[in-house]
Formats: sequence, C-alpha cells, structure tokens
Amino acid sequence: MYVPAHFEENRLEVLHRLIADYPLGSLVTVGPDGLDANHLPFEFDAGKGPHGTLRAHVARANPVWQEAAERPDALVIFQGPTAYISPTWYPSKHEAHRQVPTYNYMVVHAHGPIAVRDDEAFVRGLVARLTRRMEAGEPVPWKMGDAPADFISQMLGNIVGIEIEVTRLTGKWKLSQNKASADRRGAAAALDERGSDGQRAVAEAILEAPPALD
Repeated sequence: MYVPAHFEENRLEVLHRLIADYPLGSLVTVGPDGLDANHLPFEFDAGKGPHGTLRAHVARANPVWQEAAERPDALVIFQGPTAYISPTWYPSKHEAHRQVPTYNYMVVHAHGPIAVRDDEAFVRGLVARLTRRMEAGEPVPWKMGDAPADFISQMLGNIVGIEIEVTRLTGKWKLSQNKASADRRGAAAALDERGSDGQRAVAEAILEAPPALD
C-alpha cells in the first residue's frame, strides 16, 4: 500500500481500535489460481503477539484453509469510515479553482501467516465470543444456547477456525492532512451537514488528524 508520510498512522493503539471497531476484514491470500479474497468477521486479541492476533472461521467447503497449508502468508484489510470530498467544500477552490475531488478514508493492513485450527473447542469458543460481541447491542441478545445442541454441533462441524499472528501492521489515514486548515474545516463542516454516521465520523477524524501544512 502506498502511504505518503502525511497519511501514515503508526500508533498501535489507534490501529488496534479500528480493527476492533470494524471487525469485518478482507482476507487476501494466494491460491493455486492466484489472488483470492474472503470477507470475514474477525476476533482481535491485541495482547497476543507483538502486533496482536486475528481469529476467524471459514466454511469447511471453502478451500482457503487447505490452501493455507502451502501458502500461509496472508493480508487482512480493515476499513473504517469513508467519505467522498467535493472540491467545492474547500474555501480556496472559490479563490483559485485549484482543487480536485478525492476520497477520505482510514484503513489498516494486517500481515501474517495463517494457522489452521480445525478443532471443535477452538471453533466453539470463537463463535461464542463473536456472537456475544455482535449481539451486545440487541435488546434480547441471541446466544448459542438458544438453539438445540445437536443443531449447533452440526453447524460447528461445517466450519474451520483460522488464526493469524500479526507480524506487520500498516495504517493509512487519508484525511486531508495535505490541505490548508481552512480547507480541512470546510470539508469537515460539509460532511457534518450531510449527516450520515460515516460522514460525521470522517469529519471528526479530519479535525483530529495532525495537519501536514500548518
């Protein structure tokens, strides 16, 4: 990933927080037919390994877990809020007309080898923890015990666990740091006015990001 210095985010706690807040990752591997991508919800254990450990499960019918035995190197991409930025939101555009459209975003790339965990205890524990996390906001959270035990056992038999000890994390926070302060404030204000959760999150991040020009 190309990361200009003014868009680089290397604070470990910030990278960890995005992974935790946006757990649906794109797992990129190399199979016999070339590059492959699978989109999975990940559990992240920040305390295991120098950069943390990712855990997920895939369908047993998905060949990715078998292919990982020969080609274990993997990349998992986590994307936070994104927003289109119109040049008309920059005050300087109306003076010199030297601005163009762009996209702002926050993304983390996690690299590491895949370890296959094809055992019922690992998969059951992982599914239970992911379920508790995802159901936490529901008025009546669903839990594995709500379903018949034989049905759960059957479902667990259809999936395989994977674990990735992260060896390298790269963060890119593209948040108009290369713009003048007035233009950054203009972009943030326009996003805030439009009102979606994602746009407001990007607006807040723009104002928090250290500028490259000021």
